[in-house]
Amino acid sequence: MKMRSLIWSSVLSLLAVSTLPAQTKTIAERLGHPADSKLLIIHADDLGVAHSVDAASFDALEKGAISSASAMVPTPWITEVAAYAKAHPNADLGLHLTITSEWETYRWGSVESADKVPSLLDSAGTFPRDVRPVAEKAKPVEVERELRAQVERALALGIRPTHLDSHMGALFSTPELIATYVKVARSYRLPFLALRGDRRAAPRSPLSEKDVLLDTVIIAGPEVPRDQWKAFYLKSIADLKPGLTEMIIHLGRDDSELQAVMVNHEPYGSAWRQADYDVVTSPEFKKSLKDNHVILVTWRDLQRLTQRP
Repeated sequence: MKMRSLIWSSVLSLLAVSTLPAQTKTIAERLGHPADSKLLIIHADDLGVAHSVDAASFDALEKGAISSASAMVPTPWITEVAAYAKAHPNADLGLHLTITSEWETYRWGSVESADKVPSLLDSAGTFPRDVRPVAEKAKPVEVERELRAQVERALALGIRPTHLDSHMGALFSTPELIATYVKVARSYRLPFLALRGDRRAAPRSPLSEKDVLLDTVIIAGPEVPRDQWKAFYLKSIADLKPGLTEMIIHLGRDDSELQAVMVNHEPYGSAWRQADYDVVTSPEFKKSLKDNHVILVTWRDLQRLTQRP
């Protein structure tokens, strides 16, 4: 899926900071660490998609292999995430705001009533499989309606999100959708995925000096050779610079359930997710974090910064 490899270039160009004044303290200092610390959020996407994804992600959270995760409210297994959230109130769980449904035969639609968000749905009544129809057809007022419905549904289920981000980067596909995303996040006083980037890229950026911004995002794309999976991640850790980085991974078991859900999708499919799990739970990965003096942080840590007066 080439769209995935384009997502983060879109984020960099559309969510870049343009005119933010320099803060007197770095995020590391505000969290009580030295100014030049290498802060890392290891973040698992897509909770709620399938039991296999949930089981692998919960296991990684409990092992400390990841520091954060986010759930997709429209998906069939969201109630399992809610049960976990209630049993583990300190788990760092955000919402992976969702307006696409990419799998071939495993589909979902809106949380909001379909008649209130028609521009978000395809002819089958589900979200589109790709980001392009979202960018071309989704009306921001209807997107906002759906995003708020997803947050309210999560709250009703007992999930207390620590942050918001966007499934497949769909909310980063146009400036109008970015502004909608930021508006919803701020209204719930939640930090959200956004990058500090090229000042020339977004002259009308919706970001402000009060937002907590990432310096870098690391994600294994389809271009990474499958026989160099662990090497990619270990090099990414070794190359970390001071600042705040998020490493986005996709966890799951390469079992019959996930193989059926993700049929005909090798990128981000069941074997891919098993490989991600195997790497981040490996002794070599843990050793690399220690050897490179990486400090794991959570979105809950960042949430505290956004909620200070």
